Amino acid sequence: MPVIKQADVIQSVADALQYISYYHTPDFIRAMAAAYEHEASPAAKDAIKQILVNSRMCAEGHRPICQDTGIVTAFVKVGMNVRWEADMSLADMINEGVRRAYGHPDNRLRASIVAPPAFERRNTRDNTPAVIHMEVVPGDTLEIALAAKGGGSENKAKLAMLNPSDSIVDWVLETVPTMGAGWCPPGMLGIGIGGTAEKAAVLAKEALFEPIDIHEIRARGPRDALEALRLEIFDKVNALGIGAQGLGGLTTVLDVKIKDYPTHAASLPVAIIPNCAATRHVHFVLDGSGPARLEPPDLELWPKLTFEAAPDALRVNLDTLTPEQVASWQPGQRLLLSGRMLTGRDAAHKRLCQLIEAGEPLPEGLDFTNRVIYYVGPVDPVRDEAVGPAGPTTATRMDKFTETMLANTGLIAMVGKAERGPAAIEAIKRHGAAYLMAVGGAAYLVSKAIRSSRVVAFGDLGMEAIYEFEVKDMPVTVAVDARGESVHQTGPAEWRARIGKIPVAVE
Repeated sequence: MPVIKQADVIQSVADALQYISYYHTPDFIRAMAAAYEHEASPAAKDAIKQILVNSRMCAEGHRPICQDTGIVTAFVKVGMNVRWEADMSLADMINEGVRRAYGHPDNRLRASIVAPPAFERRNTRDNTPAVIHMEVVPGDTLEIALAAKGGGSENKAKLAMLNPSDSIVDWVLETVPTMGAGWCPPGMLGIGIGGTAEKAAVLAKEALFEPIDIHEIRARGPRDALEALRLEIFDKVNALGIGAQGLGGLTTVLDVKIKDYPTHAASLPVAIIPNCAATRHVHFVLDGSGPARLEPPDLELWPKLTFEAAPDALRVNLDTLTPEQVASWQPGQRLLLSGRMLTGRDAAHKRLCQLIEAGEPLPEGLDFTNRVIYYVGPVDPVRDEAVGPAGPTTATRMDKFTETMLANTGLIAMVGKAERGPAAIEAIKRHGAAYLMAVGGAAYLVSKAIRSSRVVAFGDLGMEAIYEFEVKDMPVTVAVDARGESVHQTGPAEWRARIGKIPVAVE
């Protein structure tokens, strides 16, 4: 009868979380490479290229694929015959593994967990606790499946209690466009059907651990109704034209995964949870012989791509930027930013707006006049880095602060990921500002453009503090111009119309 050692569980969890912070799974690499070859939208193709180049850089450099290194979710199956050499609970072992992984000195991961959730929201500083689902099963092994789920994609989860006669496909097609691009497509959709409300959500999350195999199913034909449903949703969601990063294109999802469970005769619970382009998950089994061993993927899996800025990209000096220059930018225009920019996310914006509304001055040394703000919460640097991976966060979370910031601080442009909502677009148009988009899921690549970093204000907020970055040739795209035109509206509309005339690719 095997004996599972506490130390082996802790080390395995820590090693696995480090592993998935910088390695994509082989099935994901192959699917993204195929999407890159298939893509006809220049903007979407460029975004996928950045994601693939970033992915290989992270595999080689052992640094996080995305600055949001996620909330840890564990699905655990404990064999009934397992014996333990431990003095900690299994949950405590898993959380200790999380703590060690996120504090690793050679690859420090970003601590994003706050508690309590409804009140002070203080950062726990070590990314604990994990969300753990445990099941006792026959056998004599311990199985653990781990995911590190970013907030941008997790925030787009949807749940509905449909009527039994309702169409699941119709609900999915109505719902996916409301998710916007903050989940960083292309990725996967996990769909849970049945059970109860909470069971459907757990099924959707669990489905995301399954390998990408949609093209194999198409090639051989569906074996059952669920596989047929997956194919139908896959084709119809991609026909929406949302595309990579919401810019419009042929590939919005790489796969659709579905798990189901019996439900009440009066109910049809359905949940969608998307996985972003920084999908991170791994599965291992402990049998008492020691910690898990995870083999790195072969670097030959990645397509041999390099990222170079578009030859027509406009170089912008942030230190001399004027409102007149911002007003001249065109939707979809590529820019290369150099100079000093400020950063700030939810917590910093909330504090800034509270100061403004109270008529109090901003912190000493903080001046937004003719400045650009980058919505980012970076990973701590290691070795000689100026900053760790520092990709953009979802811009819509800052929408409610946009009018106050533009009207009162002298701010003239913002950088984030995904679309802006109607209120923010109206504020941008009213003040002649602009919103620029960086690619989500390319955090390590973006960080290479950052030459220095210093905290300017609200240092107690950790990764949510206001920093000043000095950047050199940071690539961005004009997503909302000073006249209020949004490429996240025009791009998908154009490609949805075009896809209606493009036959489905068989691969």
